[in-house]
Amino acid sequence: MPRNMSFSMTTAQIKNRTKTVTRRFGWNFLKPGVDLWAVEKSMGLKKGEKINRLALIHVVSVRKEPIKNISQEDCIKEGFPEMSPADFVKMICTHYGCQDYDMINRIEFIYL
Repeated sequence: MPRNMSFSMTTAQIKNRTKTVTRRFGWNFLKPGVDLWAVEKSMGLKKGEKINRLALIHVVSVRKEPIKNISQEDCIKEGFPEMSPADFVKMICTHYGCQDYDMINRIEFIYL
């Protein structure tokens, strides 16, 4: 049974299949070839709430890189074509309270 990966910030991008890259702190064990369930939310569910599966995805590559290394092409792959790399970095750092030089896992996937 595939593990769940939450996409609460990018649910729309997963639903419309415009997202093929995600960046994550943690997930250091993840390797190419693994299938995952993209879910809306997997932690912090209230009593009676169920996991909402959005798509089955297949990991094609994983690498560590500084957050600030994102390219315009990757902003598009992240599902934010209108966003500049600087704006994307600011959004991530504001949300997670990190610095632009912090290392993050870049995970590329395809939809099954």
